[in-house]
This record gives sequence, C-alpha cells and structure tokens, in this order.
Amino acid sequence: MKNAQSFRELKESEKENRKKIIIDAAERVFATKPFNQVTMRDIAKEAGITAGAIYRYFPDQQSLFVEAFLRGAEKIINDLEQVISRSKNPLKDTIATFLKFLMKHDQYFRMMTHFMLDAHLNQDLVEKLNEAERRLLDQFTKLFEQRPHARLLAHSLFAAMNGVVITFHNYPGRSKKDIHQHMNRLGDMLYQLFSQ
Repeated sequence: MKNAQSFRELKESEKENRKKIIIDAAERVFATKPFNQVTMRDIAKEAGITAGAIYRYFPDQQSLFVEAFLRGAEKIINDLEQVISRSKNPLKDTIATFLKFLMKHDQYFRMMTHFMLDAHLNQDLVEKLNEAERRLLDQFTKLFEQRPHARLLAHSLFAAMNGVVITFHNYPGRSKKDIHQHMNRLGDMLYQLFSQ
C-alpha cells in the first residue's frame, strides 16, 4: 500500500510540474505579446508541447490565464506583506512597491486589466480572482487600520494606483524611463493625498 501511495504522489507531483512549465511558458509569452493576442498555440510552442496537451492540465484558455495571473498576484501580495511589516513608512513604500511591480511585470498588469474589463469567466474562476483581490486589498487595508473607513480607503488607493498605470502606461512620445519616473512622481502625490 505504501508503494501505491508513493506512486500516486509521484504522478501528482509530475502533473504539478507540467502545469508549472505551462504557466511559465504562458508568462513568457504574455511578456512579449499583447495579452489579447496570445493563443494556446503560442503557449504550447513556448512550452514545447502540442496545444491539445495543454487541455489535459487546463480545461480552457481562461483557466490557464487565471492561473498565470494568480501566480503574479501571489508575488505582489507577498512583496506587500514584507513591505508593510518591515517598513518605517509602509504607505509610501507600499505605493512604490505596487507601482514598481506593475511597471516591471507588464504581463500581470495586462492580465489584471483584461480580467477587470473584458473577461467572461465561469463562477469558479471569478471566485479565485475575487479571493486574490480580497487578499491584496487586505494588505492595503492594513495601511489604514487606525482610520475610519479603512476598507474604503484601501479600495480608493488600489483604484488610484491602477489608474496611474492605466493612464500613463503608453504615454505618447515618452521613453519607458520617462514614463516610470512620471508614475513614481504620481505615486509620491498619492502618498501625500492618502497620508492626510
């Protein structure tokens, strides 16, 4: 019985490793191609498998996209937990960390806006996204725990930071460096506004 259990665990581990390879490939493709133009064939080619093989691990394209996005959400949530617990100025550093993450990881920014604006997802996937968003907003709420309407302030900050990235992401006639500097200046302005 012990060998059967070990074999089952090995099969499950192999399955998880294959899923990870597919998600890694999806992230690489999202980083180089506009999100709404990515196909399962693109991801399969990057992963070195057939498009049909992806469906053994993900029932549809949206499920794969959600899993890739959730990986990014987990990264930023962990980053924010560290910043909030260690920083001498958690509000300022949280704003800077969040903006920097979205500037550096364009694929997550594109996925997030896709899910916020265009996605038609089944209820299970919606709940997965909602759970990740709640956990992210929990981090922002910590910044305002001593103030009235802490959750509303967290929502406002989240919306404001996303607005900065959406508005200036493709600022015409500016270099990426100039755009990032401008977003950081706007982040400093948000800090001033939300620290009052």
